[in-house]
Amino acid sequence: MDQVVDTLELLAMMDERVLLDVRSPGEYAQGHIPGAFSFPLFSDEERARVGTTYKQANPEAALLLGLDLVGPKMGHFVVEALKLSRNKKLAVHCWRGGQRSKSMAWLLRLAGCDVVTLNGGYKAFRHEALDQYHLHPYNLRVVGGRTGSGKTKVLQALRDMGEQIIDLEGLAHHKGSAFGAIGEQEQPSVEQFENDLFFALRALDPQKRIWIENESRSIGRVYIPTGFGTK
Repeated sequence: MDQVVDTLELLAMMDERVLLDVRSPGEYAQGHIPGAFSFPLFSDEERARVGTTYKQANPEAALLLGLDLVGPKMGHFVVEALKLSRNKKLAVHCWRGGQRSKSMAWLLRLAGCDVVTLNGGYKAFRHEALDQYHLHPYNLRVVGGRTGSGKTKVLQALRDMGEQIIDLEGLAHHKGSAFGAIGEQEQPSVEQFENDLFFALRALDPQKRIWIENESRSIGRVYIPTGFGTK
């Protein structure tokens, strides 16, 4: 029996359920729900083949091709899912909550797993993530100063004092205009930065003040979402 949850219900379950993102590796790399494991039903090449068949032939032909591609991997999917979740509690999503997530959920339920799927898929999560910047009037306090004056250290000190902070440069893996990406890992995509910021904000109380560093809208190659303004 299908067990479908919305985005906020899913996020509340993530402490007890392993989240499997069954989109292709390329889709996952572009942006994913923080904490989700990449668990692709199709490779990027296979997804392209199925999509082309759907457009150039018909849905039935695309379905048959998909079954041919997935069939030999079904045992592998079950083994890997059980490794990731020893309590057999799983959550699965694809792009729009369609056949990819439903198919994987069906297979894992056959293996005795307790599986929920995300209504609307990753697309629904993205709507939730972007809407929150407009829906919540965050009580922001901005730490300003010249480049190299130690604004990040001030934020860390405020956190140690029990204040709420968001380290935008930390999320962006970028030290700002002067020091840039020196010593940092590769920057996330703009989409992933938005997702990570959404998760950071979810952990805070929006009714209480939140300290951030004064930034321009761009931090390296990522951008602060519209609606989450700095002063």
